Amino acid sequence: QVQLVESGGGLAQAGGSLRLSCAASGRTFPNVMGWFRQAPGKEREFVAAIKWSGGSTYYADSVKGRFSISNDNARRTVYLQMNSLKPEDTAVYYCAARSGTAIFTTGNLYNYWGQGTQVSVSS
Repeated sequence: QVQLVESGGGLAQAGGSLRLSCAASGRTFPNVMGWFRQAPGKEREFVAAIKWSGGSTYYADSVKGRFSISNDNARRTVYLQMNSLKPEDTAVYYCAARSGTAIFTTGNLYNYWGQGTQVSVSS
């Protein structure tokens, strides 16, 4: 089992930055960790993911060039640095992890989920 705990959400102005953290713990360790988000009235969507071994990353087109995902092996933590925020980035952001070694953008293929953290961007 893997437990995921997110932190770092909050309120930012358009053009500003926030950094989300996701700490993983448990007896097993996932091979892939990612971030998804869900805005009110919308479906959950993929944001970014990283392979723990090797550090390969993948981003949704909507955040490419603005968001950056990284990991810290010693802290078993994944970060999502969000720059140039836009009001449309407002959502609850969820950390997710999967035991498989491939990155997928489909949430159903992730085994573990955090509780979510709210990100709100004002115009």
